[in-house]
Amino acid sequence: MVYDNYNALVIGLSPTDRPSDALFSIALYPRWVNLFFLTGADLDDPEGLLQGTGKIVRSIRLTTADVVDAPGVRALMAQAIRKSGTPYPKRGGRLEIRAVSPNKRRRR
Repeated sequence: MVYDNYNALVIGLSPTDRPSDALFSIALYPRWVNLFFLTGADLDDPEGLLQGTGKIVRSIRLTTADVVDAPGVRALMAQAIRKSGTPYPKRGGRLEIRAVSPNKRRRR
């Protein structure tokens, strides 16, 4: 699912058509990209990769595309999928563009 959020373009990654099943999102800001773990606060993070102090969500700044392939990041993603109980399909899926909120903040 793709959302034009008020300050980022957000791509939600869900194993189903339900936004509430999403485990990850990628937010493209004007100056950086973050990979969000939507249940990140519940993950074991022995390498201390996850940033944030919220009760639910944690993120990792993607300084290069290679960060996603780092063993620690892949382990966190696998752990999130295992804990969710809903497996992601190995292939396929679909892209869905979602409506934009009418109240937008000025982009920085």
